[in-house]
Amino acid sequence: MEFVEQLKSAVDIVAVIGQYVRLKRVGAGPRYMGRCPFHTEKTPSFSVHSAYQFYKCFGCNAGGDVIKFVMEVERLSFYEALKLLADRHGISMPQRAEYADPDTKLRAALYRMHELALSLYRSALDSPAGAAARAYLQKRGLERARIEEFAIGCSDPSGQALTRVLQREGFTAEQLEASGLIMARHEGSGFYDRFRGRLMFPIHNESGKVIAFAGRALGDEEPKYLNSPETPVYRKSWVLYNLHRARHQIRKQDRAVLVEGYMDVIGVWSSGVEEVVASCGTALTPQQVRLLRRHSDKVVVNFDPDSAGVSAAERSIQLLLEESLRVRVLELEGGLDPDDYVKQRGPAEYRLRLDRAPGYFHWLADRARARYDMGSAEGRLAGLQFLLPAIQQVSDKLERATIANDVATYLGVEPGLVLERFRRSSAQRQEAVAGPPAPELRPVEKFLLRSLLASDEVRQQVLPMVKATAAFQQLATRRILEALSAMSEAGTTFSFAELEARLEDPDRRLLVGVAFDDKEAEATNPLVQALACVQTLAKEDREAPRSELKARVNAAVRAGNVEEALKWTEELARLDRR
Repeated sequence: MEFVEQLKSAVDIVAVIGQYVRLKRVGAGPRYMGRCPFHTEKTPSFSVHSAYQFYKCFGCNAGGDVIKFVMEVERLSFYEALKLLADRHGISMPQRAEYADPDTKLRAALYRMHELALSLYRSALDSPAGAAARAYLQKRGLERARIEEFAIGCSDPSGQALTRVLQREGFTAEQLEASGLIMARHEGSGFYDRFRGRLMFPIHNESGKVIAFAGRALGDEEPKYLNSPETPVYRKSWVLYNLHRARHQIRKQDRAVLVEGYMDVIGVWSSGVEEVVASCGTALTPQQVRLLRRHSDKVVVNFDPDSAGVSAAERSIQLLLEESLRVRVLELEGGLDPDDYVKQRGPAEYRLRLDRAPGYFHWLADRARARYDMGSAEGRLAGLQFLLPAIQQVSDKLERATIANDVATYLGVEPGLVLERFRRSSAQRQEAVAGPPAPELRPVEKFLLRSLLASDEVRQQVLPMVKATAAFQQLATRRILEALSAMSEAGTTFSFAELEARLEDPDRRLLVGVAFDDKEAEATNPLVQALACVQTLAKEDREAPRSELKARVNAAVRAGNVEEALKWTEELARLDRR
């Protein structure tokens, strides 16, 4: 595992996690905070420690080193996470078979098959078989540069072109079926292409690898869009179309634009708005919302204006609000979807409309005004009742009250009445305080552990001295110090993740609580601090017998046993003379 340690020492966990989670430094210390990418939370409880190169969520208990983070967030195997990090940081990775298990090898084969499929589909677009696809793209006004940028292609109508390529490359029958690109004939006599005679849109994971395709029918075939099935490398509810291209602009612009379809993404991108994504042929899912939230907590929803699009927008907005995103809604006039609007009204007009998109609650209030009679008190109250459930999704109390007042004014309802209704219908939620739980430790143990974590020199010099004290056996951190000592004696390179992995859950919580505690300042000289702690423990060793004798004297006095009290008092005097 020499390469693993080399890789971990070469990459910065804060920089790596910062590509997925918006992190904010806590004070001037080594800790950074953000919202956890692994569970839903309104108050950030996800911490990254730059000194220990370790992350920990105090909400869902996820934690580990940089490799484990990449494995979890990208849903990769150990080998794939190593390779991704090595490739990103320009580090040559040794070709060792022991890193790759059967599942990893299958996933590698599937990635390769999708690369070959992409190449075939792109070349087919310029072949005689691509005439219908080229005509469709020309009709939609797609420029050649945009076609190349989004790697649009087409599948051969024969149903055998991709099958022949993959079989020629030596992929097994198991790999062919697992890919989702090839299907077995029912009678068991061979295979055929899943996508036949369709316009092909490649779907990438967040790292930019092709993992699936969406095929659009070029005639009256059903379904209009045929998507890849779920495979070992593709889970549709965890993927957003174009996120691998858009994520940097989402961070830069501090907003995402969410549209319905693949062509809408390309049309909006063509307008110069590059922070645009879409769900992959499914209703928006909580996992997809969390993908967005890693990069920005602001989103503009711009779905198609038909009834299906409005219904989808309402469902999506509910999910976005539950994840505490700040939502604006863009409705385009003329019954136009985003792609058509850009083509007909121009990129500048689209960007202007996007920047002026109203907040979600004003959009929803407009719907309430259209649905209820605002000329009557009953209608206005019904409109308010229609809005209250959405307002309750806002986590911040002050923001909830502000929105309630704004909506009241907009609907023509008395603000006092709104607040009273709001108080009755909305239970005031108490948010948990984010951050590590304060460990129940004496100061001497906190300072000693932090000093030992800080330096190999401290561990080598001080650990033997600590273990030699009688007080060592009574320390709450004893098992942590024993694990540290075992690592030091075995010559194991220290890493916080390795230490944490050696402990049981109670000691893990204790360790992380001390390590991530910002209330205690870092020692300027860990060795001096550690030696001072050893002196304190040694003093406790000397004081322990005296304390025990005092306790016996007091117990005898309380029991009225004068003879026993005198006996222990004399023993205490002899101890003091010594």
